[in-house]
Amino acid sequence: MIPIAKPVFDDEMISAASNILKSGMVVQGKKVEEFEERFANYIGVKYAVAVSNGTSALHTAILSYNIKSGDEVIVPSFSFIATANSVMMCGAKPVFSDVGEDFCIDIEDVKEKITPKTKAIMPVHLYGQPCDMKAIMDIVEDHKLILIEDAAQAHGAEFAGKRVGSFGTGCFSFYATKNMTTIEGGMITTDDKNVYERAKLIRNHGMPERYVHAVFGYNYRMTDVQAAIGLLQLKHLDEWNNTRIKNAELLTSLLSDIEGIITPKTYPKRKHVFHQYTIRITPEFRTTREKLIEELRTNNIGSIIYYPIPIHKQKLYQDLGFDISLPKTEKIAKEVLSLPVHQSVKKEDLEKIVNVVRG
Repeated sequence: MIPIAKPVFDDEMISAASNILKSGMVVQGKKVEEFEERFANYIGVKYAVAVSNGTSALHTAILSYNIKSGDEVIVPSFSFIATANSVMMCGAKPVFSDVGEDFCIDIEDVKEKITPKTKAIMPVHLYGQPCDMKAIMDIVEDHKLILIEDAAQAHGAEFAGKRVGSFGTGCFSFYATKNMTTIEGGMITTDDKNVYERAKLIRNHGMPERYVHAVFGYNYRMTDVQAAIGLLQLKHLDEWNNTRIKNAELLTSLLSDIEGIITPKTYPKRKHVFHQYTIRITPEFRTTREKLIEELRTNNIGSIIYYPIPIHKQKLYQDLGFDISLPKTEKIAKEVLSLPVHQSVKKEDLEKIVNVVRG
């Protein structure tokens, strides 16, 4: 089987996790602090706060800016539902934007969606593709908005030589399928000391010291077991990303001449780290997307649709009255299909994938 994702845990990582377990000191401690420092340095920010998962990173970051009921946050609808749900969890309203050909938030649509209630923009660096951060920063500065980057899929991605998660406050996921993993886990990155201090309180029941509760908080802590794995995964991240990029380049070179297939685009100044290699299947292709998925499955090749239903079309949001039209998002959702691109995929695997797609 060529899986769509395959987390890598070598003997050193297994030993590091085992040593933490043997020590009996497994809760948020020195290893978490070390991981936070190393990850902040890697992203290029002053501070990082480790949390339990990517969703809790988003939720905590939004709360740290005191975004609340009556406020609006502009988000793309073409994303995992946690992007919008984290806004709802704070009592604020997600305002859905369309996306462009890069699968990232549509800059012109964002401009149309800004109102006096808009407090923040939350672009998503989807599939490992950095958004156009110059255009987004221009909007943020012009309208004096908060910028929270959903970088859950973009560890190591860059715009103009600067890593995503360092333009505003970044939120990362270390779920098992990500470019680096702690099995579950998340991280907030920021240069804002107030956000940093508040996020540390929120993740630990609002406690500045034991059993003293200064603000309303949650149990969003990361364990030292996760941090020990994360420190070693971080050492390999650039190497693994480079392998993903090379695999993506080979796939694109072999797939780009197939009628009805649109391969993922790369752009000047953007380092795409290919959390997913996502093609689009248009009506000109030899068969339907669903039949291609079955052909791939028959040949022991994993594939998946990220994401078949845009957030604004989910029953949850339909029931809440989000009756809007986002034509580009809705079209793309009917066409996308992700193929294996991770660091464990070999050249012969990629060639097999292409042969099955070609038919």
